[in-house]
Amino acid sequence: MLKEINAIQAHADLLVNEQQIAVAIEHIAEQINGLLADRNPLVLCVLNGGLVFTGQLLPKLTIPLTLDSINASRYHNKTSGGAIEWINTPQTSIKDRTILIVDDILDEGITLAALYEYCLAHGATSIYSAVLVNKLLGHSKPIYADFIGLNLENRYLFGYGMDYKGYLRNAPGIYACKEYQEEQQ
Repeated sequence: MLKEINAIQAHADLLVNEQQIAVAIEHIAEQINGLLADRNPLVLCVLNGGLVFTGQLLPKLTIPLTLDSINASRYHNKTSGGAIEWINTPQTSIKDRTILIVDDILDEGITLAALYEYCLAHGATSIYSAVLVNKLLGHSKPIYADFIGLNLENRYLFGYGMDYKGYLRNAPGIYACKEYQEEQQ
């Protein structure tokens, strides 16, 4: 496995460097600070992908907020999504709260739509979402993020929280795999 991971990393294209990511995060923070200033949001970090983005975003938010996490996965350390599995739900009550869901990427929108529905079902008064990356797919999605850092091409991405088979979340930028082949079933 490590040979594959090293090969993927060595041949990947750097799409966005750390400085560009920092500017995008600053822009999102300014938007959130303006829109949610008096809303006392509950920030839900979507694990594991949203961890890096949330960690960079939180210190830039100057508004009162609380933090919790949620983990609904479709990928299970694979390169293609399947059914949603609920791994972790928030310990903080969502009822009568403004929710800000923070995730690494909006790809097909299936996971974000499920998180949105979860928050609605548990009594949230309003729900917003922030993603570091919105993948441009060329077709409509079931949901769109309210705050978007970067719009990137439809390639397999990793770094800054996004993974390749569970690895490379810690890459210091956003990279695209040179070649992407579906896993054999």
